[in-house]
Amino acid sequence: MMSDCYAIRTEDLRRVFRAKRREAKKQKREVVALDGVSFSVGSGELFGVLGPNGAGKTTTIKILATLLSPTAGRAWVAGIDVAKDPKRVRRHIGMVSGGETSGYGLLTIEENLWMFSQFYGLDTRVARARIKELLEVVGLADRSRTKIYHLSTGMRQKMNFVRGFLTEPEILFLDEPTLGLDVQTAHTLRGFVSNWLAEHRDRTILLTTHAMHEADELCGRVAIIDKGRILACDAPATLKRELQRDAIFRLRIADLADARGVVGTSPDVTQFTQTASEAGVDVDAILTHDGALTQLLASVEAAGGRLLSLEKREPTLEDVFLHIVGHGFEDEIREGGSA
Repeated sequence: MMSDCYAIRTEDLRRVFRAKRREAKKQKREVVALDGVSFSVGSGELFGVLGPNGAGKTTTIKILATLLSPTAGRAWVAGIDVAKDPKRVRRHIGMVSGGETSGYGLLTIEENLWMFSQFYGLDTRVARARIKELLEVVGLADRSRTKIYHLSTGMRQKMNFVRGFLTEPEILFLDEPTLGLDVQTAHTLRGFVSNWLAEHRDRTILLTTHAMHEADELCGRVAIIDKGRILACDAPATLKRELQRDAIFRLRIADLADARGVVGTSPDVTQFTQTASEAGVDVDAILTHDGALTQLLASVEAAGGRLLSLEKREPTLEDVFLHIVGHGFEDEIREGGSA
């Protein structure tokens, strides 16, 4: 039975996609997108869902937004079963999706937003005031009379963002909302989201994002999902504190041709990432204990490497993600992963 204190709740949510007969010969007949997902989001909470491409983030949001039916399990939004009464659910929600192409091309930004507000029965005077205010926030006030087909991808995303907040929904789903936006605009929108939720304490936001700093900045709690299963769920600070029991070191090494082979394969290293630098290579390694550092440095020296700098640092949410999931987004690119 759904509890009134939860804005969103799922129980053993499962979604299986079945390939068409023609495609089944070339690929798996079934793809499990969600495999027993259970979580709850309290009213007034900003809850994040983090995961690599194909982990099940967007599938989860689509089910909660009544755009997709679950194969098994149940989900409630605003206390309403999403499968049994999707029309009632839609009265309580809004949604912003990154990369979404929406709007009528022959209409202007202002006309599209006003038309959308009328679908929800918003008073015209209120609608026009909110449209003006929100367009100022995203930096589109001077383009309000520009037709949609003239907009860049980033400008379309800004308009989608405005549309999501225009009706001040009770529950808002933000699916990669800053995708395709420049750094300054993304920063501005994150600030707006925080302020909006502070001013509307009875509202709830569920956010999916690839940006770990975005989740760390905005979310009270996050769920880390991979291969359709939730692997961890807690406040970012708590997850980082748990990882802090391990020792995290950043090393700058020169003259080492195979850092992954020397450092990454050490039995005392539980996580390894590397990036090229002008001096050589920067390595982040999580060690099982401080004492393992001496052996690690000896291995680097034996392989002909020179240690240029060394620091012990605090864990980040990205460290937590890599530690739990076992790989980062750069590994997906190498392996050909997709959304």
